[in-house]
Amino acid sequence: MDMFNVINKIRSIGKYVLTVVLVMNAISISFASSNITQALSELCTISQTFLGGAIMIMILLAGATYAIGQVLGAETRARASVWATAMMTGAIVGALIYIITPALIGALLGSGDSGDPCSFQIGSA
Repeated sequence: MDMFNVINKIRSIGKYVLTVVLVMNAISISFASSNITQALSELCTISQTFLGGAIMIMILLAGATYAIGQVLGAETRARASVWATAMMTGAIVGALIYIITPALIGALLGSGDSGDPCSFQIGSA
C-alpha cells in the first residue's frame, strides 16, 4: 500500500469537490426567484447541509491518516502528521464557516422566528 499515492488521490479529488460546491452555490442562487432573501436563504441551507458532512469526513480522514502514518517509517510518520494537521485545520475552518454563515446572512437580512438558522424573514424590507 503506497500511502503517498492514496493521499495524493484524496487531495486531487478535493479540488473537484470544492469546484462542485461552488457551482452548486451558484446554481442555488440562480434558481431562486428574483428575491435576494430567498437566494441567500438557499445559499445558507446548502452550505449548512454540505459543511456538516464535510467536517465529519475531514476529521475521520485526519484520524485515519495520522493512525496509518504512525505505523509506517519516520519520514512517512512526519508527513502523515502534517497532512492530518492540515485536514484538522480545514475541518476547523469549515466549522467556523458553518457557524458564521447563518449569523452573517441573518445580520444582513434579519433573523427568522423559527428554530431553523437559515430561515429568514422573506418579503420584509
